[in-house]
Amino acid sequence: MAEWPRFQQAQSQGRRLKRIAFALAVLAGLGLVTGFFVGLFSPQSIWPALLASQSAALLVLVAGLQSAWWVTQWRNRALLPALSTAQIPTVEREPIDQSGWYERLLERISARWIGLLKQIGAPTLWLAGWAGVVLLSLEQAWNLALPATTLGASASVGAALSLLLAFGLLVFERQLAQQPTLEWPEALPLAQLTRLAIIVLVLGALCLLFAGESSVWPVRLAVLMGVLPGLAAAELLLRAVLSLFSPRRDSLEPTLLGRSVIADLLRWPPQPLLALQHELHNRFGIDLRQIWAFSYMRRAFLPVLALVSLVGWLLTGVHEVPLQGRGIYERFGKPVEVFGPGLQFGLPWPLGRVLNVENGIVHELATSVGESGAGTETESAEGPAPAIANRLWDASHVNDKSQVIASRRADQQSFQIVNMDVRFVYRIGLTDAAALAATYNSADIPTLIRSTASRVLVHEFASRTLDGLLGADRVSLADEIGRAVQADLQRLDSGVEILATVVEAIHPPAGAANAYHGVQAAQIGAQALIARERGAAAEQTNQAQLQASIAHDQAQATAREINATAQASDLRFTAERKAYATAGHAFVLEQYLSQLSRGLGSAKLLILDHRLGGSGNAPTIDLRTFTLPADPASPRNLVQPGAAH
Repeated sequence: MAEWPRFQQAQSQGRRLKRIAFALAVLAGLGLVTGFFVGLFSPQSIWPALLASQSAALLVLVAGLQSAWWVTQWRNRALLPALSTAQIPTVEREPIDQSGWYERLLERISARWIGLLKQIGAPTLWLAGWAGVVLLSLEQAWNLALPATTLGASASVGAALSLLLAFGLLVFERQLAQQPTLEWPEALPLAQLTRLAIIVLVLGALCLLFAGESSVWPVRLAVLMGVLPGLAAAELLLRAVLSLFSPRRDSLEPTLLGRSVIADLLRWPPQPLLALQHELHNRFGIDLRQIWAFSYMRRAFLPVLALVSLVGWLLTGVHEVPLQGRGIYERFGKPVEVFGPGLQFGLPWPLGRVLNVENGIVHELATSVGESGAGTETESAEGPAPAIANRLWDASHVNDKSQVIASRRADQQSFQIVNMDVRFVYRIGLTDAAALAATYNSADIPTLIRSTASRVLVHEFASRTLDGLLGADRVSLADEIGRAVQADLQRLDSGVEILATVVEAIHPPAGAANAYHGVQAAQIGAQALIARERGAAAEQTNQAQLQASIAHDQAQATAREINATAQASDLRFTAERKAYATAGHAFVLEQYLSQLSRGLGSAKLLILDHRLGGSGNAPTIDLRTFTLPADPASPRNLVQPGAAH
């Protein structure tokens, strides 16, 4: 073994692979960490996906370099016993530790799992670990919905660094490609992995150089180029898993575990079948050149391919027309016949072809379509109403079209502006002539209908007012517009049939809606104020009328009462005069007694009798202790003090 070149150069090759693998691993780690932090602050940036793809390619190369380093280490250890026997046996020397810090670090990491490593092997675990890191990083950065953005000066710096690293790897790849197989058998597979990393770095530089707000493909390419190192990592992981089922013999020289068939396909000119043939022969001992079936297939390939091509070309003359469609058959570029649904036969392409035409499919077309009105969203019946169903005047609608109409009065402005949503339900005519006209006379049927309808709407709305459009004219407006648009389409021989015209909404512009609502609110407020003042005036009038009626009724009652009292007094006076004239002094005495009885009804009486006091002396009574009589106004009831004896 000491005479074989690959064993002689194993130590130098191992040191070289260790330095390059360590440098690339550091660069890949910096790329992953940078992409992670950029993704935290700017998740929609191109940098996380770009750095993840490039770092994944470098890690795949690191996995291949470390796998080749394990092979050089085995050769170096296998060469040491042969060198020790060639030395002078009389001189005893201490064993020299040929391992560096990288080998000691790996030995410390591997010492913890020494039992598992003896069964599986450190190269297998490290290769599976690198492949797992690559797949995990690509999975975290995978996002095909990234928007196009402008990167600025950072894009130029990143592209320059990518190209500089790609140039360094290109120099390394050329050195590996020039290595003889006897001196370094693993050089060619490593060169193939290096090509993979170079391709990813160059693609990343192109993405950075052409990135812009109007270019979406650089962002998509930055994400999709991670597929290449991802497939290579998946293959390395599969190789690591399959290596568990192969027996490990420390006495046999190991083969390179970190090789990739996918990376082997990255050559010019591409020879995928030859690479597959070599892989089957080297791995499983299968030589496809010795199988007669493959030899026969190789000789019969061109005749069979020609026959299949001829049959395929002849089958282009068989056309399947769907049930909801028709087909216009062109022979040498001239329309000959309109095919119905089913299988139809004609000349093969390009001698004959069939143009598809609709057969009775009904469409709905709005006269005006905004930016977000190109697609139709389906809403469930149980869910909330879609935004297109919003008919409030203060909201702008996608399908609204502004239109100038006549003013309502001559003393106001000469025109007004309204927003309208007019829709047409149409289809291509069911006749063959209509199908031919729709195919050859119209390049874009919706645009033709929309332009024709716009011209008709300008003519129809020019003589109508807002009150008319919102009232009685709206009923007949749809029919008149539909007839006018159909007449223009027939004049143009478009082959389109208007089935219905629907006026979805007519209202003032959304900008004037708030002002219109303010005017309505002011008018309603004024009307409410007038009604409130009229109610207050009516209430005051009714109160005044009520007070006047009460005062009038009270005056009438008082007057009638006074009149009745006067009449009663007059009748009493007349009766008393007649009674006096008839009875004389007796009537006066009767009246006197009546008045006296009335006055003495509630008075305290003192009855005096002349028979009191037998000696002839009349009693003396002090009248000061007695109250006045009941009727002090009458002179007949007054008793002078001291006059009663």
